[in-house]
Amino acid sequence: MEQWWRPDRLAARRANLAARGRILGAVRHFFAEEGFIEVETPALQVSPGLEPHLRAFATVLNDPRAGMSQPRYLHTSPEFAMKKLLAGGETRIWQLCHVFRDGERGATHHPEFSMIEWYRAGATYRALMDDCEALLRRCQSEALLTWQNKTADANRRFERLTVAEAFQRYVDIDILMTAPDPAHPDLALLAPAAETIGITPRPGDDWEDLYFRIFLERIERNLGVGAPMILYDYPVSMAALSRRKPDDPRLAERFELYACGLELANAFSELTDPAEQRARFLADQAKKQALYGETYPIDEDFLAALEHGLPDCAGIALGFDRLVMLCTGASDIEEVLWAPVG
Repeated sequence: MEQWWRPDRLAARRANLAARGRILGAVRHFFAEEGFIEVETPALQVSPGLEPHLRAFATVLNDPRAGMSQPRYLHTSPEFAMKKLLAGGETRIWQLCHVFRDGERGATHHPEFSMIEWYRAGATYRALMDDCEALLRRCQSEALLTWQNKTADANRRFERLTVAEAFQRYVDIDILMTAPDPAHPDLALLAPAAETIGITPRPGDDWEDLYFRIFLERIERNLGVGAPMILYDYPVSMAALSRRKPDDPRLAERFELYACGLELANAFSELTDPAEQRARFLADQAKKQALYGETYPIDEDFLAALEHGLPDCAGIALGFDRLVMLCTGASDIEEVLWAPVG
């Protein structure tokens, strides 16, 4: 947004910005009532996060105490630092922070954006599902949540649908049957099913690439229409930082929150095993190196915190700007930002 400060352009956003303040107040009130402590962690980190497809902003820390320069990154999420606080003994924490992702800009993406992240020790992702329902109800005003001519009413009962159920409902694919080896799902088993709905694998695609093409082209737009939806129990190959489901090793205790076809949050019952976490980090590094010719370092201090003892816990990241978009009906994320990145 060029010259976003011009009086006419600021005036056009002013109602949305007023709503942003109201929504932030509702968020703070919710967490205070639930007994959470608001924390702050630094944006400057040894590792920005290791999700293979995220690009981070790199910088250098010139530390006079250490007498040396050290590479650092702006975090893509405060996850590592917040889990260290859990390892240190905190039990209910939240924060609203700015996070940074390079190469992302569009109607629902911005290189610097605001994220709400919170954790509950001694809880699973089921508790976070309940949090999401209560929080969205606090934030929604008289108007329904709206995006791209779709609406959702947070005062209605949220639908809870497994990933397998979503694939069966919207594209008639048994997604778990295409992954007999949960850790290494087979493209050859998913490709014929995808071709029946007109989606053909591209050269270089793996199972996850094709999964996302099916999901983004045929499923996502249907989620959370009428009422918000919680999409849960992801294939274990997409576990990220979540733990395996104890009663079904094919699945991970992960969910995403949708409203009006827009993803709003991503949540886990957190992985606490340091050995498995290191193995996943190494796999993510290898994948990023193969895809993009670069990788980011592992935060060894984070793994040390897991070795010390991360309690059973659950955590979630929710896009605050997207929440404001839904509450105001804004069509572009820059319509709800005080000062977009130039």
